[in-house]
Amino acid sequence: MDSSRLKGRPSFPFETIAVAVAFSPKLEAIMHEARQLADNFKAKLLLIHVGTHSAAKEAILSAICVNLGIDREVRTIWGGGDTVATLLETCKLHMVDLLILGARRRENVFRYYLGSIARSLSRRAKCSLLLLTEPKVSGTSFPRIVVDCVDHPKTPHTLDTAFYFAERVGSVDLRAIREVDQTGLAMAMSDDSTTGERARIKEQLVFDAEEKLRELTVGRATDKLVVQTAALSGRPGFTIRKYAEDSNADLLVIHSPDGRYRLMDRIFAHDLEHILEHLPCNMLIVHARTSDAT
Repeated sequence: MDSSRLKGRPSFPFETIAVAVAFSPKLEAIMHEARQLADNFKAKLLLIHVGTHSAAKEAILSAICVNLGIDREVRTIWGGGDTVATLLETCKLHMVDLLILGARRRENVFRYYLGSIARSLSRRAKCSLLLLTEPKVSGTSFPRIVVDCVDHPKTPHTLDTAFYFAERVGSVDLRAIREVDQTGLAMAMSDDSTTGERARIKEQLVFDAEEKLRELTVGRATDKLVVQTAALSGRPGFTIRKYAEDSNADLLVIHSPDGRYRLMDRIFAHDLEHILEHLPCNMLIVHARTSDAT
């Protein structure tokens, strides 16, 4: 496959949805979720399992597909080798727009420092990722969505994708959140600043963030979808995670990180690391393939 076909391809619509199949107790629930989402987005459904191909596994998967009524329309790919590399290559080969994975809300220390599949994929995938923390056989509804609208070229694409997702799944509440620039806040809180100066700088930073959010979301609300905005101050990653928890969000939407993790990223964790360490809810990591967002 010519991977150049992916360059400039929008992050949505989701025309092909893939599921990273792990034969865990959550498999049936994840399959139900995937079928529902494929129906919502009118997308093709692809199943990818990296591991040993056995008759027992095939029978389990086939039975679930028959029960869901998708046995004649879904395609299953059995791969071997490194899990992340195989998933990445398969998704590129089949032009996958959204890859669904099961995810744990909390990672233990051992898994955190070695790195999880979700963390590795978030840096390298050429498609968006949907991490489902508590998949349900009855299907998950996503009435409340929180979008991290950090100051970044990818944010407009991320927000557009979030609105697309919200429309297709019937969300009623979308909240665009921006964390106030930490560098500016540090300047505002410097020892050389008076109390009044600090307050004015902080107020201006919050005002600027709120104005930008209004520009990004103007005209987006509908009769069915309420759109709210808020500028928050705090540590990147922690702040948006806490907000998603406190607001009982059903989905947190963020943009994909800019490159592969380095050793220093393991030692000094940044915003995505903090979120993946303790997922507040389901999470959509949007990969913007457009050149202006790289």
